[in-house]
Amino acid sequence: MNSPEIKQFIHKNSNLFWYIPEDKKEDISQELLVETILNYGDMNAILQLFHLLGIKEVAKIFFDSITISNRRKGNYQELTINYFKLVFRKYAH
Repeated sequence: MNSPEIKQFIHKNSNLFWYIPEDKKEDISQELLVETILNYGDMNAILQLFHLLGIKEVAKIFFDSITISNRRKGNYQELTINYFKLVFRKYAH
């Protein structure tokens, strides 16, 4: 269950989750939230995500996701993977 702050954040960035029915958006997983915001969010959304979850938690979710399988890794754009590997290695470890 997502916190009220995360639900508000999802609602604010609702257009990024266009493929999810409105009544299901507030209950998306943190993995899907991180994946969508890192892939398609603007810098303000990314910084707010770091504030809400913490950069270390976002980094953990990101690295877990790209190392589980090639299919899950394929959910991220290659430029996104490269960029956030560099960011998280510098600021989250």
